[in-house]
Amino acid sequence: MRALLTSLLALALSVVLTLAVKLDNGYVLIGFQQWSVEGSLALFLIFNLLIFVTLYILLRAFARVWSIPRQLHGWQDHRSQERARREFNRGLVQLSEGEWQNAEKSLVRFATRSEAPLLNYLAAARSAQQQGAHDRRDHYLRLAHACMPSADVAVGLTQAELQLEHAQLEQALATLRHLRTIAPRHTHVLKLLKILYERLGDWNELNALLPELKKRQVVAPAELKELEIRVCRMLLQSAAKSNDGDSLRTTWKSFPPQIRENEAMVMFYANHLKASAAEDEVVQLLRRALDHDWSDALAELYGSAEASDIAAQLTQAEKWLIDRPNNPTLLLALGRLCLKNRLWGKARSYLEASISIQPSPAAYSELGVLLEGMGEKEQALTNYRAALTLSSETPLPQLPVSLGVHNQLESPTQEEIPTDINPPRLNIERVRAGGE
Repeated sequence: MRALLTSLLALALSVVLTLAVKLDNGYVLIGFQQWSVEGSLALFLIFNLLIFVTLYILLRAFARVWSIPRQLHGWQDHRSQERARREFNRGLVQLSEGEWQNAEKSLVRFATRSEAPLLNYLAAARSAQQQGAHDRRDHYLRLAHACMPSADVAVGLTQAELQLEHAQLEQALATLRHLRTIAPRHTHVLKLLKILYERLGDWNELNALLPELKKRQVVAPAELKELEIRVCRMLLQSAAKSNDGDSLRTTWKSFPPQIRENEAMVMFYANHLKASAAEDEVVQLLRRALDHDWSDALAELYGSAEASDIAAQLTQAEKWLIDRPNNPTLLLALGRLCLKNRLWGKARSYLEASISIQPSPAAYSELGVLLEGMGEKEQALTNYRAALTLSSETPLPQLPVSLGVHNQLESPTQEEIPTDINPPRLNIERVRAGGE
């Protein structure tokens, strides 16, 4: 349609020009020295048009001939880029299929002619890494950096990943520290540093890195919480190995409040204090933790601790019993504390109450020891047997009737078994009622 309109317009224009020439042909005279040229205006215009067209064609032909070398060079470059692209794709496929040697050759063959030689050299470095050729790997990384100096972070991250993969931890540490100076907020750099410090066991550096990991959201909140607890445990363990009580306490105080209130961390720290014979500190630590947030595990540890003032320790535990009369773990802890205070009657009542609510090997064992000391040998053996049954989850064989028990413990004197210090009947009855 467009061509038809153009043709019609040209035809109309030619008709107008023809009519104009027919109406008045015009006259042109050109003189130069003794030469003169004369003719009609129409002929002069047609002659000029022919000259213009001829010159235009000649100039276009000359330009086309002149550009042949450049076009040939461009065609060659385009062909080289196509070949480089095909080899790069082939190399990536071979890399994915585990053909490391072939992948390296394909990736390097036309790397200099590739549109993105950086990617060729980085992939070739990974292929060399899989072959254990660390020298070639580092050579490709240097070439990658040379072809694009602005990609320092990309090259450094690839180098660090490959070094970590091959357990070159010291080299990876140097690489990542350099990367952190030029990209301190890069999340992948921080993540690789976290992995590296874990593998190196450098818990102090990892602890210093935790705020940045949290701020940049490098890991999920749940994983970050577990990481914080693991780091703090390792720092406490390292301080405990130094056999320096001050270092252990200083390390504990340096932790954030949410760590010092964590049940597992309190238990871990209390066990280390207990190992260093700091029983009073253990009791104070557990009392604060239990007042803040109740925990059966911590209550059981509280009952096994032995402070210098055992009576005050027992008094505090009995205060907790007011709000938790049916807690078998607390009753077990109270039974143990009564044993330490030589309150045999109260100890027996608490242990029996704990068993009536929730039988446990520990409660049966404690009660068995108490009954054996009080001379009730058969009852003691019954409790020992129950403890073993619960521990092994396998019924024990029946003992022969003729089996006798010798070398019984000396029974406590009447003075050692007070009868007027039984625990409040109300609490024990409520506990047993709850157990039934």
